[in-house]
Amino acid sequence: MTRDLCSLSLTAMRDLLASGEITAVSAVKACLARIEATQPAIRAILHLAAEPALAEAARLDAAGPDPEKRLWGVPVLVKDAICTKGLPTTCGSKILENFVPFYDATAVAGLTAAGAVILGKTNMDEFAMGSSTENSAYQTTANPWDTTKVPGGSSGGSAAAVSAGQCFGALGTDTGGSIRQPASFCGIVGLKPTYGRVSRYGLVAYGSSLDQIGPMTRTVDDCAAMLTAISGHDPRDSTSDPRETPDYEAALAAFARDGRLRGLRLGLPEEYWGQGVDDEVRTCCRGAVDAARELGAEVVPVSLPHTPYAVATYYIVAMAEASSNLARFDGVRYGYRDPSATDLAGLYELSRAKGFGPEVQRRIVIGTYVLSAGYYDAYYRKAAQVRRLIRQDFLSAFESCDVICGPTSPFPAFGIGEKTGDPLQMYLSDIFTISLNLAGLPGMSIPVGLGEKSGLPVGLQLFGPAFGEERLLTTAKAVMDAVRPPMAPGGI
Repeated sequence: MTRDLCSLSLTAMRDLLASGEITAVSAVKACLARIEATQPAIRAILHLAAEPALAEAARLDAAGPDPEKRLWGVPVLVKDAICTKGLPTTCGSKILENFVPFYDATAVAGLTAAGAVILGKTNMDEFAMGSSTENSAYQTTANPWDTTKVPGGSSGGSAAAVSAGQCFGALGTDTGGSIRQPASFCGIVGLKPTYGRVSRYGLVAYGSSLDQIGPMTRTVDDCAAMLTAISGHDPRDSTSDPRETPDYEAALAAFARDGRLRGLRLGLPEEYWGQGVDDEVRTCCRGAVDAARELGAEVVPVSLPHTPYAVATYYIVAMAEASSNLARFDGVRYGYRDPSATDLAGLYELSRAKGFGPEVQRRIVIGTYVLSAGYYDAYYRKAAQVRRLIRQDFLSAFESCDVICGPTSPFPAFGIGEKTGDPLQMYLSDIFTISLNLAGLPGMSIPVGLGEKSGLPVGLQLFGPAFGEERLLTTAKAVMDAVRPPMAPGGI
């Protein structure tokens, strides 16, 4: 019975809660039982808040279902880079091992205002730096479809938890694909909103001009429900966009009356479909494109010519911003402080050397290098110029199409330990996702099938123009309804 409940979509569980067929306490207990059964195998959760979740669920039950709260009683999880009042926020790092925020991030406050129950915090690559959730200082998360494989990263804990049925939805963060790539690897839906659509207040910064919080769910309808709850203008975030937030669920409901894609121009960028894409990934994604065509979409070729420069550009910009953002973790104000230091310079050096893992240290060093006086013009300034060209590529492409699509990742989930010895190969895992963060545009990954040989999920990525989330969601729903990908891993 527990597994049956936990296999429901967020919206299906919400309907049961609203009707009184299931209590909020029962929903939380079902998730806690599922976590107990699956956590040893997948290790998706860093901090479980069982007692606070049960207490909040009991409070909701005492008040009764509230039709004004679209997530009333629904248990969810939050990535450990997002601040949660009274719950640890460690960013998967030893340097924040004992940090407990005294406030909620705006996105978390949006969930709780909508009636959601926070179950705890999910594992992640340290400070969101990684593509496999192997860089966590605490544990390595496994893919529920095959526990010898990675779940992707850096939001791999959130992706694995949703896929395994430990919750009905989760928040992730996306700096260069960290929602979309793990969503693809774990066979779920993941959406990176337009930069400014969701407040970054309370998100521990990695790359401030790139980071976005977004939902990770089983279905597109679930994604729309969570996105509506967390979106909106926030005066505490200077990059938050002031325009009114649409009701994404209402947009999907209106679309569902037809469910077709007549008049949609679907752009296929040649740079995303060529060499380097695994055959089974190409087969699944082509099948999804064919399904869109059968629903009435017009498939048109487009080009994003600066894509080959995206990896280098992204890692220069992201590491430069990381070196600046992480300078605050110095052992003085908060975070780990090495007790053996005897002077100020030693305090900085020892606290950071012991508190940060090797990948974070690598990125800080590279970021500091590209910002140094002798190399700023050669690296950072040049990367900023190329970033503008990459954004212009998308703007030009959207003149001839409404939505762009391609594989989320060139390959399905790879083995744990397979790429840890070669950072460059790990960085190339994000080759199809990072351009969108540089451009500040919305994108999402949806499952479109299983690889014929690997048996692992394959994700199709959809790109939209700025604040085009409604069009992305309706397109994604039509395609997923047509291809009907397997949704539940069999072994967990």
